Amino acid sequence: MRVAIILLGSLLGFVAVHLLRLGEYGLPWLMIAVATLASVYGLRWGLLAGAVALGLELWLEPSHSPAWPAVLLLLSVFIANLVGRDLRRIYRRQKEASAQLSLLVAALEELSSLPSRTSILEALPGLLGKYGEGHVSVWQPAPGGLRLVSAVGLETAGIEQLPESGVVGRCAREGRVLHIEDVRRDTSYIAVPGRDILSELALPLWERGQVVAVVNLERTSHFNRRELEGFEHFTKAVSSGLTQLSERRELQFLNQLSTSLDSTSTPLGVAERALALILQALETERAMLWIQQGSRMVALVEFGPEGKLELEESLKTEGIPFGQGLVWQVYATGRPIYATEYTQTPQAVAEYRQQFGGVVVHPIPLPTAGRSRIVLSLAQTAPRLWSEAEQDTLAAACRTIGLALDGVLAMQQRDLLIGLTREAAEAPAQAAYQKILEAAVRLVPGAEAGSLLVRDGATFRFRAAVGFGQELMKLSFSEAEQFRWYAGPLKDWNRGEPRILSAQKDNLADLSSEGLEQLGRMNEIKTNLALPVVYRGEVLALLYLDNLHDESAFAQDSLEVARFFAAPIAALLHEVRYRGLLEQAALTDALTGLANRRAFDLRLGEELERSQRYGHPLSLLVMDLSGFKRINDTLGHAKGDEVLAKVAEVLKRHKRDGDSLYRWGGDEFAAILPHTDLEGATCAAGRYAAAIAEIQGEGFEVKVNIGAAAYPAESGEHDGLLQLADHRMYEAKNQGVAIIAMPG
Repeated sequence: MRVAIILLGSLLGFVAVHLLRLGEYGLPWLMIAVATLASVYGLRWGLLAGAVALGLELWLEPSHSPAWPAVLLLLSVFIANLVGRDLRRIYRRQKEASAQLSLLVAALEELSSLPSRTSILEALPGLLGKYGEGHVSVWQPAPGGLRLVSAVGLETAGIEQLPESGVVGRCAREGRVLHIEDVRRDTSYIAVPGRDILSELALPLWERGQVVAVVNLERTSHFNRRELEGFEHFTKAVSSGLTQLSERRELQFLNQLSTSLDSTSTPLGVAERALALILQALETERAMLWIQQGSRMVALVEFGPEGKLELEESLKTEGIPFGQGLVWQVYATGRPIYATEYTQTPQAVAEYRQQFGGVVVHPIPLPTAGRSRIVLSLAQTAPRLWSEAEQDTLAAACRTIGLALDGVLAMQQRDLLIGLTREAAEAPAQAAYQKILEAAVRLVPGAEAGSLLVRDGATFRFRAAVGFGQELMKLSFSEAEQFRWYAGPLKDWNRGEPRILSAQKDNLADLSSEGLEQLGRMNEIKTNLALPVVYRGEVLALLYLDNLHDESAFAQDSLEVARFFAAPIAALLHEVRYRGLLEQAALTDALTGLANRRAFDLRLGEELERSQRYGHPLSLLVMDLSGFKRINDTLGHAKGDEVLAKVAEVLKRHKRDGDSLYRWGGDEFAAILPHTDLEGATCAAGRYAAAIAEIQGEGFEVKVNIGAAAYPAESGEHDGLLQLADHRMYEAKNQGVAIIAMPG
């Protein structure tokens, strides 16, 4: 507009001069017009305008010499062109910058409304094509190269993936802009038949410090410097938007995850909610949560595209054996594993090797745990590269899950202890000991097996075992022997401080007591946690927990749970012990120290049930002393009590292992003989009768009448056996013999 006004004014001035017959003043107006055109449009237009102006001047003033006007007009053209060249350059730059800015602002405004990185990458070629670029494609790093996300303007000729060696691959790998002015001179350019391409421009797109895609532009002409700068600024702005979008989505996801986990109170509930949200946020196909249980990694829950999946029975019960698979590697190192292709992972479990492509195995850190005892795994069928943003998001999610699990696991431990206290308080002593030990193996992280020794006077006896044979129950040890195995300071022993021994640095066999080499599987134990259970200053029991596979199975979290376990278990063991003493008193004859009639009835019922279950024989003996009333009448009841005590002593001395003796009351005794038929019972009765007959006193002799009965040969029930044995005892008394001849 300004140029038109100047030209119009110059022409009007030129015309006015000639109308007023002032011809000598017309040339300056022409010089203004020519200089304006030369300044704005360049030398070519200036020379053309100068020639027209000279012709006009000579036509109106034919008397003037052409030389001087020509020189003046020519000078005007050259001077104006020199002055206007910089102005034209500035103007072109401003125009280009304005166009680039319009492209940037318009495209970014459209991109800002898109919800995900994928949607932004898919939209980019269309947006750039809309604003003037017709040959645009976007490529994303993928296993083995780069895969096509979207393209416009050029046919891709069926190419869906590019190798890393090409221009696009180099751009992604090196993270810098690559401008190829002439693709015919670049050996890395991947030519497609039918394309007449001269220049290529590859621009990286960044997200949180990592190249996540490459924008590739191809032209049949060159890119100028201003265009290069504009596209670089544009991709930087898109990269900034991708980073902000990623951070915003991560924050939203973590807030949603934290809020969701706050409202659940069980480990299973935490796992289910967390996996459902992670699958959606990271767009994966399967997710599983694993928990270490001794030498197994057991699956707690599994999620797929349609929600919670039904776990395979083997994963729920057997899990993954120690040392196999990526979950155990993460457990050992505490570091996550991101695998592009599971099949290429040496630690892959054989049965899953062909099922999965991209896999992540990530530890769930618990604030109090030193080991990664809970592990998250993600998998999909196709290979996959895991971006740094995804890795950051998953790491933050696992920390959030760890905090939630730490709280609910502590609640679960408290609930288990409350339930244990209730169950053990109502159970018989032996069952209570077993329940306590099983709860400890379950609760203490890293425990796989264990044993419980309870004080019995000056010794400690095994009362329960998990992972060891019942032969262990025959062993007992002194307190000095157990303190040697504890291998810690006396003050820690007395205050019930747990300790850890590991085969990695301790010689466990040298510390163990005699008899434990085989029964205690000392050569198999990799690490042992010992907890002296102290009640009112006395070591009441010793709880031993073992791991037979991992030398580092126990850590600080194991000690913390053991300490938490100690106080309530000490009180519970004291109660069980006190109740046991009361029960023992109720089932024991005070004079002879033998079990009483009540104990006999209980034991006979148990042995009958056991014989019925396993099909072995069982016999019982009923014994009545002959002439005992005369001893009481002539020598007094004190002497009679002395005789009863001697009879009990003789019976104990001649008792076989496994047999049990009872005083029914008065001068009657009984014996239960497991794994014994009628013939064996008769032999045992003869042995007892002969031993009793050797008791001598002040002018008296002691004799006995014995009746025997056998299961299942003669009776299959409690009362039937008792009646038969009692009948035979009276028959022997009537015949004046110790034992009547048995039938057959």
